[in-house]
Amino acid sequence: MPPDILLFALIGFAAQLVDGALGMAYGLVATAVLVSAGTPPAIASASVHAAEIFTTGASALSHRRLGNIDARLVWRLALPGMLGGIAGALVAVALPLQVIRPAVAVWLLLMGGLILWRAARPPPPARPLTHIAPLGAAGGFLDAAGGGGWGPFVVSTLVARGNLPRTAIGSANTAEFFVTFAITLAFAASIGIGMWQVVLGLVLGGVLAAPLAALAARHIPPRPMMLVVGVLLVALALRGLFQALG
Repeated sequence: MPPDILLFALIGFAAQLVDGALGMAYGLVATAVLVSAGTPPAIASASVHAAEIFTTGASALSHRRLGNIDARLVWRLALPGMLGGIAGALVAVALPLQVIRPAVAVWLLLMGGLILWRAARPPPPARPLTHIAPLGAAGGFLDAAGGGGWGPFVVSTLVARGNLPRTAIGSANTAEFFVTFAITLAFAASIGIGMWQVVLGLVLGGVLAAPLAALAARHIPPRPMMLVVGVLLVALALRGLFQALG
């Protein structure tokens, strides 16, 4: 295996292990690494979402086998999420690089802060599920425009409303497959999908990690992992912000 593909396979494996266990951070981690290495944000987002078609598909199948999915919640998130994702991809392509690069860095910083904030809070009491369609649409838009964020935005909101974490994670990950597919089609139609080494590496690592990640959602305490991911995203986002403004 070429060194570049092996490197991105390791990134994809680690990112998917975290994403499947927490329901968040695959796209954020992979995009943050690519952008910090100098990849234009729209191209990074397009490459990561192309890889996520396979990783979210494998994750959805794994969660389905383990009974972590609420089918009604999946479709209430997926359909508006697809529309929001297409809109977000078009915005990411249309904005100038000097605008989108610092904007993505700020978004990653906010998502890292959100994850840390969620990790520090006690489990919330259960509340009725409301405003699911707007949540899905906003999550899809921000995920495409910022290169990631579906998990921290959607899953954390579902858990904050009192959903069982494994059901929130499994349902959101399954909905994300459809959202990611729509986002990838929008990017492919506008700028194409390049960087095949990145896509292939992320796919290989992510698909290998998906079954372990679904199992980890049941057994690994989420708070320590959220703290690690939050600190990593904040560090990468600050580095990217300094590079964009320097």
